[in-house]
Amino acid sequence: MPTVLRSGPYLSSSIRDRVEPPHVHVARDDSEAKFWLGPVRLQRNDGFRSGELQRIAALVEANEQMLLEAWHGYFGH
Repeated sequence: MPTVLRSGPYLSSSIRDRVEPPHVHVARDDSEAKFWLGPVRLQRNDGFRSGELQRIAALVEANEQMLLEAWHGYFGH
């Protein structure tokens, strides 16, 4: 799965599941969260604490356009 964005300890990839709406997976160590894009909303959290999850959500929102472009560029629609 290609890395689309790296910010500090976080790796973001949105290229995983074509059958689902555009989304991004954000990982650090053993924690991972999944956010839907357009609009950004949390779909799943595995291991991030509330404050860190809020910082990650802000990072995803700030980069949403680029993440959506990467999604559509990869899947061609």
